Amino acid sequence: MQKTDLPFGSRHIALELPDEVDILSMGSPVALDNPAQKIQEALDSSIGGPGIDEIIRKKKEKIDDPTAVIVISDNTRPVPYTGDQGILWPLVDRLLKQGVMAGKITVLVATGMHRGLTEAEISKMIDPRVLDAGVQVKNHNCKNDKGLSYLGTTARGSEIYINRFYMESDIRILTGLVESHFMAGASGGRKSICPGLIGEESTFVFHGAPMMAHPNTTDLLLEGNPCHEESFEVASTAGTDYIVNVTLDHQFKVTGVFAGELKAAHEAAVEHLKSYTAVPYEGQYDIVLSHGGFVGINHYQVAKAGTVAARIIKPGGHVIMLANNTDTDPIGSLAYKTVLQILTLSGPEAVEKILLSPDWTFIPEQWQVQMWTRLFKKIPIDHFYYYSPQFGDAEYELTAGSRLSELTGIPESADPEALVPKLVAAGIDKLKELYTGSGEPRIAYLKDGPYGIPL
Repeated sequence: MQKTDLPFGSRHIALELPDEVDILSMGSPVALDNPAQKIQEALDSSIGGPGIDEIIRKKKEKIDDPTAVIVISDNTRPVPYTGDQGILWPLVDRLLKQGVMAGKITVLVATGMHRGLTEAEISKMIDPRVLDAGVQVKNHNCKNDKGLSYLGTTARGSEIYINRFYMESDIRILTGLVESHFMAGASGGRKSICPGLIGEESTFVFHGAPMMAHPNTTDLLLEGNPCHEESFEVASTAGTDYIVNVTLDHQFKVTGVFAGELKAAHEAAVEHLKSYTAVPYEGQYDIVLSHGGFVGINHYQVAKAGTVAARIIKPGGHVIMLANNTDTDPIGSLAYKTVLQILTLSGPEAVEKILLSPDWTFIPEQWQVQMWTRLFKKIPIDHFYYYSPQFGDAEYELTAGSRLSELTGIPESADPEALVPKLVAAGIDKLKELYTGSGEPRIAYLKDGPYGIPL
């Protein structure tokens, strides 16, 4: 047996897997030995443009009492915003030291189409020094038309609506995490604005069915990726003064800090990411075990792990997926559930046909269901086995796939630490029985879930 672990939200659960299981994992990037110092160095020696202090000084030469906005990600991303690795307080501190008043600094949560963060979630995620200094925190609201500015259309016809508060701020700074992204190639950079700060209507082309169906709308690919190109065009139209992006390792330790001009700093981060995120493999597998990672706070987010599994599963194979869906709704929004029901009841071909129809009325978050179809075009829906401790009968019935506990015969309990290893071991054994008489099945464990990309 092989000893390994399964990331389950923010914790790791010990596993033992049969020796024949191929454990596919990313390389191990080196964590920065002094991240606080490296952050300060990055703010001084920036990529593709001047450091943050010079940018602030030039703004103050033109505007006596400037306002500043720092855009942050929501809690679906493990961006370090507190502690020694935190990238938020160093930016606030630089603004304050350059004479920008605390009352003129706002932290804006780029929620995109997600719900706004609660006060408790904000307090948990943000460095207390930021709040103690008197800096206000706001959530973006994509449905608030009065809070949006219209900037015209993109070359592909997207209506560009951007958070008005962001557009009216004098100093505009983006922050975020650069990791593989199953639509845009990589997160970070321009995604802080698009989709982070766009209006709901702006998603109609950006996340529309034709773009999601494009083969280049995939992980670790920027060139020729229409989703990336659209996002960058929107962000460039809106404009930004400075970005600070980081890369992380398996333990969420900072491995790189990339600060400076939007395009140059983001591309440098992506190149660093590629050096260890790609996971080599040979041939496809009959059985694939994976998990939702930190991002998998709900079923909507676990689609990212599903598309990664689709890369290596044989047609007709079986996938086991585990996730700690801790969000207030473990599945996702009503819009997501609406389209998900079509997938559950009618299958992937019907979903894509409906979404691509000119008669279909665009529904926000339909794109995530469309990404699930990448997996279910390769395997039958009932060959997908799911476990989440937050799921009950109603949740399992609504989502596409089968209940892992029904496959294994092991009843679910309130203790995931003890239950998950049993479910995994029994699930693999039960699926191996299906291949009796036809040779040993090839089995893989995607140890990094949605983050490592098999290439």
